[in-house]
Amino acid sequence: MSDEKAKRRVYMLANPDKPEAALAMHAAENLQVDNVEIVGCAVGIDASDAVKAGVDRLIVFGGDGTLIGVARSLGTGQLPLVGVNIGKLGFLAEFSPDELKDSFERIINDDTLVTRRIALHVTVRRNGGVRDTSLAINDCVIHAGPPYRLIRLGVSINDEHLTTVGGDGLIVCTPSGSTAHNLSAGGPIVQPRVPAIVLTPLNPHSLTHKPLVVESDSTIEIHASEVNEGSTAIIDGQVTFPLQSGDRITVRRFESDYLLVHNPLYTRSHKLVTKLHWGRSPSYD
Repeated sequence: MSDEKAKRRVYMLANPDKPEAALAMHAAENLQVDNVEIVGCAVGIDASDAVKAGVDRLIVFGGDGTLIGVARSLGTGQLPLVGVNIGKLGFLAEFSPDELKDSFERIINDDTLVTRRIALHVTVRRNGGVRDTSLAINDCVIHAGPPYRLIRLGVSINDEHLTTVGGDGLIVCTPSGSTAHNLSAGGPIVQPRVPAIVLTPLNPHSLTHKPLVVESDSTIEIHASEVNEGSTAIIDGQVTFPLQSGDRITVRRFESDYLLVHNPLYTRSHKLVTKLHWGRSPSYD
């Protein structure tokens, strides 16, 4: 095999709403590594051209939302994603532009840095037919919406009725998504590679409804028995499906895992401690 054929192929995408992301991407185009070929770059979150190019890594310049949008566009053809943080938190987008530059060759060639994380497949059914489907990287949030009256959701796991939740809604999330809306709602933090799905009620009208962690091969069905005019299923904060009473939302593990490249400069717990300040002692000053 020739050296040219042995090169790892890389494609780059930048958040179209952040000019600084495109600037960082174009600067990275000039990175020179003998066994790496940058085959293309674009401003946008559609990764279809990267899939056609048969790349080994997809470098995404933006924030966590950009990274999630690109992963959603990949569907079943998931590629290892390198998230370069041009946003605020950068929980999933682990690299700064300088860190990308300094570790570029290892990021592209070291397959031990690729972590596999589960994703979810969400299906909304109405009157017995499929109305909407979506891949969810972080979560599916069923929210009461206006006029913000209490809604009731029947929850079944593997065809066994579990409970009916009355309140503001329900979060169903992946371990990757456990540090997003789920955490704010009082749900547990789950390590990213744990094979599990989390269910967290939103402001339940009951003292007995607590967050629940189930096996990743579970099939979760949610019956919208009573909802509001503005009740919605929200996927990753990016896609919304309006709901009606009687709709059924099925959530199960997606057939392809989400692939994310870990920053070798930091430990696995680095983000929890530095970005979410987990375990930090309170200040009494």
